[in-house]
Amino acid sequence: MGRVDNKVAIVTGGSIGLGRSICELLAKEGAKVAVTDILDKEGQNLVDEIKAAGGTANFWHLDVANEGQVTSVFDEVAKTFGKIDVLVNNAGIGDFPSTPTHELTLERWNKVMDVNVNGVFLCVKAAIPYMLKSGGGSIINISSIYGLVSAPDIPAYHASKGAVRLMTKTDALLYAKQNIRVNSVHPGFIWTDLVQNYLTTSGLTLEAGREILNELHPVGHPGEPDDIGWGVVYLASDESKFVTGSELVIDGGYTAR
Repeated sequence: MGRVDNKVAIVTGGSIGLGRSICELLAKEGAKVAVTDILDKEGQNLVDEIKAAGGTANFWHLDVANEGQVTSVFDEVAKTFGKIDVLVNNAGIGDFPSTPTHELTLERWNKVMDVNVNGVFLCVKAAIPYMLKSGGGSIINISSIYGLVSAPDIPAYHASKGAVRLMTKTDALLYAKQNIRVNSVHPGFIWTDLVQNYLTTSGLTLEAGREILNELHPVGHPGEPDDIGWGVVYLASDESKFVTGSELVIDGGYTAR
């Protein structure tokens, strides 16, 4: 308890999946959490659960690809909680079913980039002035194993996650002297709705898909949302005060092969 006491954290895509775990664990460890998402019902339910458990959280509707919404929501979070210490850029979409590059439409490509890349840029842009004002902060960008290696599918998604990895390093260098740390997290396959949707749109049953994922990870199984959530808590906390521009790989050994 108390690893991020009194820090104000904005989590994008916070209503379900990895985002939900991140919000729950940050709140459990003492942060005031701004849960943001386009999924209003799920987000408000999560906030109610956090408050019932004794934590502090509010929900804001946010489409990270909309610059006006990003600016407005970040201003409201800072006004409500007094500052912004932590930004977790978790919001992201896949691109299913998989389509090879020569058949991929520009519309589909841009849709993925708008959320996965532009959304990260817009949220960092909005958060930095508040962090400069308060003397520092921690930005955590959720990339993927596919920001490190690739695979013969979903080319727009893989490109977007590679972009997030390099954006992270650039911003880490730009703001290191201002005590703003910027790191990326690279999950392997985590058993979430997103991964299950990927499996089913690939023509697999969940049972067959899970068996394949078991084989892909040397530890013998995919991860759970809290595996990522605890990594984010570490990067949000002062425990990681000497960590910036780094890649926290949480992948059950996937990229070690």
